[in-house]
Formats: sequence, C-alpha cells, structure tokens
Amino acid sequence: MRKGSIAFSLFWLSAAWLILALVGTAFLLTDLYSRALDSNLISQLRFNVDTIVSATLDSRDPNFADIAVPDSRFNRAATGWYWVIRDDAGDILSTSGSAVGMLMPEIEAPFDVENYRSAILADEAGNRLRAIERATTVNQRPLHIMVTGNLDDILRSAGDFRGQTLIVLGAVGVALAIMSAIVARLALRPIGRLGTAIEKVREGEAETITGSYPREIAPLAEEVNELLRSNTQIIERARNAVGNLAHGLKTPLAVMRNEASAAKDNPLAKVVTSESNKMTQLVTTYLDRARIAARTSVVGKKADATTTMLRLVRVMEKLNKNVTIAFKRPDASLPWFRGDEGDLEEMAGNLLDNACKWSGGVVAVTMFAERTPSQQFLLIRIEDDGPGLTEEEAQKVLRRGVRLDEKTPGSGLGLDIVKELVDVYGGSLQLRRSVLGGVLAELKLPAAKVGGLVRS
Repeated sequence: MRKGSIAFSLFWLSAAWLILALVGTAFLLTDLYSRALDSNLISQLRFNVDTIVSATLDSRDPNFADIAVPDSRFNRAATGWYWVIRDDAGDILSTSGSAVGMLMPEIEAPFDVENYRSAILADEAGNRLRAIERATTVNQRPLHIMVTGNLDDILRSAGDFRGQTLIVLGAVGVALAIMSAIVARLALRPIGRLGTAIEKVREGEAETITGSYPREIAPLAEEVNELLRSNTQIIERARNAVGNLAHGLKTPLAVMRNEASAAKDNPLAKVVTSESNKMTQLVTTYLDRARIAARTSVVGKKADATTTMLRLVRVMEKLNKNVTIAFKRPDASLPWFRGDEGDLEEMAGNLLDNACKWSGGVVAVTMFAERTPSQQFLLIRIEDDGPGLTEEEAQKVLRRGVRLDEKTPGSGLGLDIVKELVDVYGGSLQLRRSVLGGVLAELKLPAAKVGGLVRS
C-alpha cells in the first residue's frame, strides 16, 4: 500500500474513524456501566433503608441499639458504608458499627413525595458517599434513617472497566483495520488489473484492453478500447491523406518542371522552374510535418534500439567508406525504445548521417539506460571529431531550414525533423562539444519497461 494510493487513503481514513468510534464507544460503555453501578447502589441503599425501617418496628430498645444489618461492610470502620438513625431534632439515636466515633454528614436536599432524598457526601476519611435518607414515623415517633455506600468503589470499578474496554476494543480495532486494508486491496484489485492492461497497451504488449471487470469500471475499459480504435482510424486517415496529397501534387509539379525545361530561353520558364522547385521543397517539408503529426497518437509500439542502431551503423559504414564508426554494443539489459521503429531510424539515422558528413574520420556511438524513480529513458550518444559547434551555433542549427554551411548538400530540415519527433515522444535532443573535438548529439527517448534480447 503506497502513500498517495486509494488503498492507502481508504485505510487511514477507516483507521482514523475506527479509533474515534472505538474510543467513543469505550467511554460510552464506561458511562453506561458507571450509571448502572450507581443505579444498583441506590437500589441497594434503599433496600437497606427499608430493612432498617422494618427493624425499628420490631426493636424493643427506645434508642434502637439492638438494630443490626447483615451486611458486614457496616461493621468495618471508615469503609464508606454507614447507617444512622436520627430523631426529628437531628440527634443521633443509633448508628452502624462502621460509623462509631465519626461525625456523620447530613443531607441538605428536601425530601421527595415518597419521603426520600439523596445526595453525594464525603466522610472524614475522604471517601465519597452515595447517601439515601428516608423520613418515617415509628410508633408516633418521627425518624430520619440514612444509609450510605462507598461511591469510590463504583468509580474504581468503572475505571477498571474502562481500561479493559479500551484493551478489548483496541484489539477489535486492529482486527477491523487489518480487515479494512484487506478489503481495500481486494476491492481495488480490478483497478490494478485495468492499470496493468493499459500499461501493456502502452508498452506494445497488447493492442486492446482485455479481461472482465466489475460493473463500476467495465465502462472505463470499454471507453479506452474505443479511444484506441478511434485513434488508430485517425492515424490511418491522416497517413492516407498525406499519401494522396503527395501523389496528387507530384505529377503537376513534374509537368511544370518539364515544360519549363523545354523552354530554356524563355524568362518565364526560368521563373517557373525556380518556383516549382521551391514548391516541391515546401510540399516535402509540410508532408514531413503531417507525417510526424500523424504519429503523435501512436500507442502501443516498441522497438529494439540495439538492433536498429546496428543496422544503421552498417548502412552508414557502406555509404561513408572513409569514416570509422565505433559502436559500443550494449548488454542485453538495455531497454527498448517505446515508439515506432521507423521513427527511431529517422531520428538516429539523421544524427548519424550528420556526424559522418562533418566528421574528420571518426564517429563514436554509445547507448545506455537512464532510470528515475518513476520512469526510465534510452540515451543514444553520437559524437564525431569534426570542427564542432559553439553553443550559439548548436541552438541555431536546430531551427527549421537553418544550415551553417551552404556548400554541403542538404535542405537543413534533418535536425528539425529529429527535434519534432523527439518532442512527439516527450524526449530531448542536446548538442554540445564532444571529447573527440566535434559535436556530441545526445538523444534521450522514453524506454519500454520490458527489454528484448540483443540480436546481431
């Protein structure tokens, strides 16, 4: 689960929500448990009050010294469990053994309709007490009977319960977080499969997206396939249009040149010949641009760069007998070019042809891979021992139709076509001084993830 992924976001959102929900649940359960314990304590104290009231009816001692409650906590000192019988004037008539020698607090609140009143008090030992007092009359004698229970015991029990609840709910939260991570990965697995299928198309391993997908993302796969089909049709139409235009203009221009050549002494014929040559050059230029533009939508192709460069080197060695081309053959780990093989031949071929044309007899070709955390590139370096270029000339020579030496045959469009193709593929072309003394042309192109075997 990588940072920034949907699965990562889902996991941490669900984990944060689980933490808040489980902590809130722990405190809610603790509060409910504490209320239940307090309610139970009140019921128990009221029962004890009623028990003492019944005992006063049966007592033979006017001060009720013979009254006893079976609960042993009323016999231990400073336990917080006390009972006290007062007369109407507030004088103590009888107490539990636990209250002997202690100054018992009194409840200030009024009695309710059932002649009960309740309050939270504190004894001399520092215990917090839940106190219940009942006003009654025994044998025409008004009495106030108060019974207390230790509230700190309840709070300690509630605290222990809270700790145990947090531990249990924490374990449940960890289990739920693991489950949410598993569910997120399983739920998003079809998206991963779709991404892999799209990558295979982009890398040239498949022509369309295949496989079955859930209803939520199946339309996306269908739309991508439809886009690929439409893209292929557009490319074919563009190429057909370029070819038709080339054939349509070739014949009229040839006729014009032939007719003009037949009338050499006619000044108009010279003008027609000159302008038809310019038109031919312009048509060639814009046909090249249209062909390059048609390639901008090429998806799913790759080429073995090593095989292509070996073939280009052999051709250039035959065409340039006086030039030695040193090609350092890369190993089998070199990635393939992610694009059309013909485009790679045109880019590398133009650079290699220029190097042979301007070299003093030595041309060097090297190839290697450059990897970044998110992408890898194929680098092709072609350098010569010719006169070289200044930095200003290197920038100038990449412009359309610019030539630094008009004596050398050529239209000046080669490097510009290379630059346009490089831009189509999102690569780069740099010209700088070579260690051999001439020009170093570095062609940086996107590489396919799956390389091929080097073949001779």
